[in-house]
Amino acid sequence: MTRVWKWNRPVTVREVLEDLQQERSIAYTTVMTVLDNLHQKGWVRREAEGRAYRYEAVSTRAAYAAALMNDAWSQSDNPAAALVAFFGMMSPEQREALRDAVRMVQGPETPAPENPAGENPAGENPAGENPAATEGDTGR
Repeated sequence: MTRVWKWNRPVTVREVLEDLQQERSIAYTTVMTVLDNLHQKGWVRREAEGRAYRYEAVSTRAAYAAALMNDAWSQSDNPAAALVAFFGMMSPEQREALRDAVRMVQGPETPAPENPAGENPAGENPAGENPAATEGDTGR
């Protein structure tokens, strides 16, 4: 699948074979069998071109990864614990990407309702002043 996703276009067994042979020795029939298996599993579609087929990914690599994660998560007897363990394995960069993804799924944040009385219910000090200091306090 990596090779099919890499080109992002329909590919022949010969193209995949030649690409793989740059790294290792592999037989044409092996590549043909793997692509046929991927077709039977529904991961690639194929279209006849002469005596050969052109294979194309049915979904993106991201969708495939998401399906794998969803499958693994849904098979857990404790999905919350599985998520906690998974998040614990993530790098800071991956956790930030996760936060970004959650924000994208949730959509734009709803602005906080305006407070017509000008009150500050959270006890926040919008002026940035020290709330412990009062007028006339000299700091002694």
